[in-house]
Amino acid sequence: MSDPMNNNPKIAVIGLGYVGLPLAVGLARHFEVTGFDIDQTRIEQLKGGFDRTSEIEENILKKTSLRFTSSVSDLKGKNVFIVTVPTPVTDDNLPDLTPLEKASTTVAQALSKNCIVVYESTVYPGVTEEFCGPILEKVSGLKVGQDFYLGYSPERINPGDKLHTIDRITKVVAGQTPAVAETLKKIYGAINNGNIFVAKNIKTAEAAKVIENAQRDINIAFINEIATIVGKIGLSVYDVLNAANTKWNFLQFQPGLVGGHCIGVDPYYLAHCARELNHEPEVILAGRRINESMGQFVANAIHEKLEKITGNQSKSKILILGLTFKEDIPDLRNTKVIGVIDHLKNLGHSVDIHDAFADPIDAEFHLNLKLLATLENAENYDCIIGAVAHKPYLGITSDTFKQMLKPKGLVADIKNMWRDIPLPNGIEYWTL
Repeated sequence: MSDPMNNNPKIAVIGLGYVGLPLAVGLARHFEVTGFDIDQTRIEQLKGGFDRTSEIEENILKKTSLRFTSSVSDLKGKNVFIVTVPTPVTDDNLPDLTPLEKASTTVAQALSKNCIVVYESTVYPGVTEEFCGPILEKVSGLKVGQDFYLGYSPERINPGDKLHTIDRITKVVAGQTPAVAETLKKIYGAINNGNIFVAKNIKTAEAAKVIENAQRDINIAFINEIATIVGKIGLSVYDVLNAANTKWNFLQFQPGLVGGHCIGVDPYYLAHCARELNHEPEVILAGRRINESMGQFVANAIHEKLEKITGNQSKSKILILGLTFKEDIPDLRNTKVIGVIDHLKNLGHSVDIHDAFADPIDAEFHLNLKLLATLENAENYDCIIGAVAHKPYLGITSDTFKQMLKPKGLVADIKNMWRDIPLPNGIEYWTL
C-alpha cells in the first residue's frame, strides 16, 4: 500500500459526537480534516461555534480549520476515514451494529484504492474485520487488504473530563498490516506527542477496549452489592469505604447508578462474544445485573424511609436533582436515574425533576420527562433526592433545604455530596 502520510493524509471523521468531535478538532491542528455527521442541525450548530455536548468551547470551534459537512460527496478524495459512531444495545441487551453498518456504507461510497478505514467504536473482537470489512467491500467493489485497509483505535473519551483529554492520554492503535499500524501511529501520535501503544492486531485492540469498561462495571457492582449489604445492617457504605480506602492497595470505586453509553453497554458486547464462543459469561453479567438493579434498590430504600416519616398516611411529593448519566454534562443516554424515577412513580409518589445541564427538549423527546425550568419556586417537598453531583447542586445550603422541604422532610443523598451540610431540625438524611 502507499502510505497516506507520504501524500499528506486527507482525513474524514465520521460521527461528530462526544468521541468524534474532539478527535476531529485535534487532528485538524495537524492535517486536512473533514468532520461528517448525518445530523444537519448538529452540523449547523458546529459551524456556528456551538457544541451541545460541551466538549469543545466556542472559541476553539470558531478557530478550527475542521470542515463540517453532512454531504457524502464531501468525503470523496479522502484517504483516511475514522468512524466514531455509537454502538448501542437492543431492548434485549444484544449488540446493535446498525450505526456501524450505516457508517460503513457511507464510507464505502467514497472509498478509493489505498485508503485506510479506522474504527473507534467499541465492539467485540472480530467486528471490524468480519462485519465492517465485508460491507465496505460489497458497497465499494474494492478488496479489503488489497485495495484498501482496516485499522482500529479504541476511543477513550470520558465525557466532561477536562483532564484526560485526547491529547493527554495513551492511544491504542492497530492495523491490518504493520504499515497501516505505523501510519496510524503517526497520525494519532501527532495529537498526543507520540503517546501511542501499537496493539498486536485489530482483534487484540478490540478486546482491550471492551474489557476496559467491563472491568470498571464489575468493580462498581461489587461496591453496589456491599452498599446493599451494609445498608441492611444500618451502615453507610461511604463510611465503610472511607475506612477501607486507608489501605494502600484497596481499589477506590464508588457506589451508584451505572449508566451511560460505555460502562452500561459494553459488558453486553463482551457477553455476546462469549456466548458466540459457547462460553456462558458469569461474572460479567452478574455485575450488570447488580448495577441494573440499583435504581429499584434506591427507590425502595427511599420509599421505606418516607413511610416511616409520613406514617404511611399519604404518598410523597419528591424532587429529583440530576437526570444525566454523570455529573456536569448534558448527556442523557442510558441514564439510570430513570430507573429511580419509574420505581418511585410505580410506588405512588409524585416526582418532579430538575437538571442543571440536560436539555429539556431532549429529556421530553427521548425520555418523555418534563424538567423543571428553575428551582426558584421549588418548595413543599417531602423528599429531595441528589441523584447526580452536578456542581450547582454541591452548593445547596441548609437554608435551601429548609425552603424546599416540608418541616419533616427527607434528604436522600445518593452521591454523598451533602453529608457535611447541617440540616434544619426535623429534616432527616439518608445515603447509600
